Amino acid sequence: MLEVNFLPFPVLKTERLVLRRVVDNDAETILALRSNEEVMKYIPRPYLKNKEDALELIAMFDDKIENGIGINWGIAFLDKPEKIIGIIGHYRMKPEHYRAEVGYMLFPEYNGKGIISEALQRVVDYGFKDMKLHSIEAILDPENTGSEKVLLKNGFVKEAHLIENEYYEGRFLDTMIYSKLNK
Repeated sequence: MLEVNFLPFPVLKTERLVLRRVVDNDAETILALRSNEEVMKYIPRPYLKNKEDALELIAMFDDKIENGIGINWGIAFLDKPEKIIGIIGHYRMKPEHYRAEVGYMLFPEYNGKGIISEALQRVVDYGFKDMKLHSIEAILDPENTGSEKVLLKNGFVKEAHLIENEYYEGRFLDTMIYSKLNK
């Protein structure tokens, strides 16, 4: 079975970005991100309500990192590493299957600039080379065509469209699964 150690925390870089650990000083930004209606439109999770909620989420990120069961990075520009503009990570892991779920979110003003693709390529590379994953999946709302385009552009293929497989806030939701194999 796959065993992963995320300590020391791996800071990842791309041409324009630094993917760094989310820290308590990022709580206000995390609150703004996870309470933004446009960001959360396709994510069936409760909005964060206050700074304490954001600190709890950051603590959950830390717990996953410390226990080797998941890793999230804050996305920032290389020239402004202190200001995160989104998050990305291997949110859920299935170590017995050498598989992880990648997830990401970005403030709307940064959409359409190739930022998620650039971050995703680096995170997928880390997953395959450093974590020794066999496959990476992404689970999304079928209406999230922007995310679907990003995944297809980055070599993910559609595995499934699950019908009303999630129940959230009084209604059943469909989900789609995309994946990429380590070739």
